[in-house]
Order: sequence, then structure tokens, then C-alpha cells
Amino acid sequence: MLSAKSLFQEILDDDDSFRLFCSIAAGGESQGGWENGRIAALMPPGLRELAPKAARHGADEDKHGRIFNALLKQRGLQPVAVPYGTDYTLLLERLGIGLAHDRLSREEPLTERDVIVYLAHSRVTEQRASEQMRLLLKHFAGHPVLGRAVKMISRDEDNHLAYCHEELLRLARAGHGRTIQSVLRECARAEIRVYRDVSLAVMSHMGGVLRWSRAKAAVLAAGIHAVYAYERLVGWRRMVSLEQPAPALRDALGGPAVPETEYA
Repeated sequence: MLSAKSLFQEILDDDDSFRLFCSIAAGGESQGGWENGRIAALMPPGLRELAPKAARHGADEDKHGRIFNALLKQRGLQPVAVPYGTDYTLLLERLGIGLAHDRLSREEPLTERDVIVYLAHSRVTEQRASEQMRLLLKHFAGHPVLGRAVKMISRDEDNHLAYCHEELLRLARAGHGRTIQSVLRECARAEIRVYRDVSLAVMSHMGGVLRWSRAKAAVLAAGIHAVYAYERLVGWRRMVSLEQPAPALRDALGGPAVPETEYA
């Protein structure tokens, strides 16, 4: 039976597919680490209180990249180059979603709108990350190799999502509500297209590595297109709502990052 668990188990059991999976994941996390580090450094004077939280966000993303590379090292594997079509963060940037790298590379403070764009982009992409990690947590929390890494990363992604909700709500109360909703909708609609395209590209590469039949590849592609159709119709709305985090998740990034040694 074809299921999320059986599909990922197949990827996990093969060295080449596992290497591709971890390389894609590590590349995206490391990219997010750099972006958040630059945002922290360029935070405008009026929002400097957000700088430590953005820095913590970036430190968590860097940590996740190191965890995926450590998982490769444990199996005696080296990372591989990330195929262009599977680079989620790059493709979002190419669509103008989030803050462009050339903007972050300049030594020029961000504007208030830039910070809203950053938080809205993060709110949408962290929704996706949180959902994906919860799926892995559901099936692999007890796995002897992946279990503790999945638990740590999933907890971090939930914290990142709570942080975005909390700060966007604070900015909405300060009078930026209409701008926030506009940017959130733009990000969400672009993200679901990129997620579809990246999912198809990843499945194509995995299918080649694992020698899937045409029938199996067609079923998986149909599933990806079905998810996109649902998200384009109504699913995107979950990415633009804002809710006050539960008490346990308030000020989620207010402290230092938990080092990856805690998962080993």
C-alpha cells in the first residue's frame, strides 16, 4: 500500500535516495539560517527588539542543516548537489517572495515593510515546515536514527510558527493589518505553486534513484496535483490566518537556541 510512511521508509532505506533527501533538506535549512542572520543584523532601529529573535530563528535553521548533515555522516555518506528544481527557497525568491538576497547582502537597514514581508513569508513557509515535520513525527518519532532529530526539528518549527503569529499580530495591532494580510495572501498563493513544483521535482529525482514504475510515479504525481488543487481552492487560507499562540508557545524565540548535541 502506498502511504506517506511507506514512501518515506523507502527513501530512508536506500543510501542514494536518503543522501538526496538530506542534502535537499540541509541546503534549505542552511539558506534560511543565512537569511535570518542577515535580517537580524539589518533590523531597523524601531524594531531592534526583534533582532535577537530573528538571530535565534537563524541559529535554529543552521542547526537543522547540521543535523541533516550529521545524519548523512552517520551512514558514511557525503552531501550531493541540490538539483535546481528542488530548491524551495531559491524558487520562492525567484518569484519575488520574501526578501531578495541582493537586498540582504547590502549594509542598509531594513524598512518596517521589509520586516513585515520577512515575517509574513516566514509565517507561510513555517506553516509548511511545521506540517511536514509533524507528519514525520507521527511516523518516525520512535525511529532509532531519526527519532530524536525529528522531535527536535519539529519542536523548533512549531516555535518558529508561533513567533511569526505573535509578531505579526503585534504589528497588526500597531496599524499594519491590511498590509500584513495582503502580503500573506501573496506569499501563500506563490508558496503553494512552488511547493507543487518542488514536490514534483523531488519525486521525479527520487523515482529515478529508486527506479519507480511509471504507474507508481503517475499515482504520486496525481496526488501532488490533487493537493495543489485543494490548496489553490481553499487550503491556502490556513496560511494567512493569525492566532495568538498557546501560553506555552508565547515568546517562543525569546531564549537561546537549543544546541544540536541535545538530539544526539
